[in-house]
Amino acid sequence: MPTLLLLPGDGIGPEVMAATRRVIDFFNARGAGFELVEGLVGGAAYDALGTPFPDETVAKAEAADAILFGAVGGPQYDSLSYEMRPEAGLLGLRKHFDLFANIRPAICYPALADSSSLKREMVEGLDIVILRELTGGVYFGEPKTIEDIGNGQKRAIDTQVYDTFEIERIARAAFDLARARSGRVTSMEKRNVMKSGVLWREVVEQTHGQGYQDVKLDHMLADAGAMQLVRNPKQFDVIVTDNLFGDMLSDIAAELTGSLGMLPSASLGAVDPKTGRRRALYEPVHGSAPDIAGQGKANPIAMISSFAMALNYSFGMGTEAARIESAIAATLDKRIFTPDIAGGGPAVSTTEMTDAILAELELTE
Repeated sequence: MPTLLLLPGDGIGPEVMAATRRVIDFFNARGAGFELVEGLVGGAAYDALGTPFPDETVAKAEAADAILFGAVGGPQYDSLSYEMRPEAGLLGLRKHFDLFANIRPAICYPALADSSSLKREMVEGLDIVILRELTGGVYFGEPKTIEDIGNGQKRAIDTQVYDTFEIERIARAAFDLARARSGRVTSMEKRNVMKSGVLWREVVEQTHGQGYQDVKLDHMLADAGAMQLVRNPKQFDVIVTDNLFGDMLSDIAAELTGSLGMLPSASLGAVDPKTGRRRALYEPVHGSAPDIAGQGKANPIAMISSFAMALNYSFGMGTEAARIESAIAATLDKRIFTPDIAGGGPAVSTTEMTDAILAELELTE
């Protein structure tokens, strides 16, 4: 029986996770057989156990076949030390399980083309993927500190570090992903001012030459890539980039789709050669949105789509994943929108959006 660890977290995390649990229950009632386990992470874990990344959550994650993660963070935790902030729980999971490949699709559903910040013709039919390296770079590099340098001055230090193997494995993941799509990869870095960017391009080029010549590879400076994402986003297919730039570029891509509440993601580790098992965490891109938490306004689509990604990548249930995506598209086609995508028009609650998606799922039986 496959095991899913549910980590609702903070803010709107529990609301969108509850919605997704209803979708899981729908498939369980039809024989999927998922065993669901819940755990604490982020601010919720800190409040209950004094740490955002408790050992018992690690143990549950070790035993699970995949992890569904809601969101972490909130203004009430801003005064905590860096190590105790809710975000340390998410970073801890990524690092502990070496979840190096973060897949962030950005798809603009036809019904939401007018919700984008760009003109309809620029985004209608948009279907791109940003592949972000997730366990290296400036978020994890050492030293990382704030030090007193005297005379009332302080110095903050963050270190950008990448080894060859980290770049090579994310490049291979990008080329493999592109082969299942249109066969195009754009690698983005800042080689003009960063030594890590120089190495990034060098290793990506070398990896491309090791059996991936059938995939078209282009290079672009990350700042130019950001500009091109809002100028002509449909020129891209798979974008591969480092941790910092991937964080920023994927948020830009999210806005193209109409709302952060629409974007799922998958964070994958390497396949264990002994067991064939791949560690994986699935989460919405939108964050904890504390300003709307508890109000029933949260868009559950990104979390539900993250479960669909889990069905695809962790459980080989592509048919079920496609049913979910079709149900979401059909719901949106009926102009059923949560506040974030309603454009000031009529909006439904988190629960009502979930009801509508489940109704569409039932129609496909």
